[in-house]
Amino acid sequence: ELYDPLIDDRDEKWATAQRQGRKSDAILSCPACFTTLCLDCQRHEIYVTQYRAMFVRNCRVCEDEFVEESRGDRRKSQRKRKREPLSSIATPAAGAGAAAPTLRRVRCAVCSVEVGAIDSDEVYHFFTALPSYS
Repeated sequence: ELYDPLIDDRDEKWATAQRQGRKSDAILSCPACFTTLCLDCQRHEIYVTQYRAMFVRNCRVCEDEFVEESRGDRRKSQRKRKREPLSSIATPAAGAGAAAPTLRRVRCAVCSVEVGAIDSDEVYHFFTALPSYS
């Protein structure tokens, strides 16, 4: 028999156990392969399609790839800012001679699609992750 009337209940218990009782603004998945990236995240107050998290799974930090705002073509830069406003990340005010915060790229560990960045405080910022609400 291929039908199991109790499977939904078992799946719900499994999902609840995975979340470990935490409440989250969303569950984030990779936009390309739908692999779960984060179960506990916080939605950005202004940019509602962006999330931040401290505990992730299936994410790979690219130590040698940094995220920078483009200084090239003005129109291209404006489009990039609309799509991926890095200024939305809370950073300390830069004083004279202070180094700019370093954002390293974060990719899905399964399919290598770029999903966000990680800052120097080890907070993950997801720009392109697919949210699902529970």
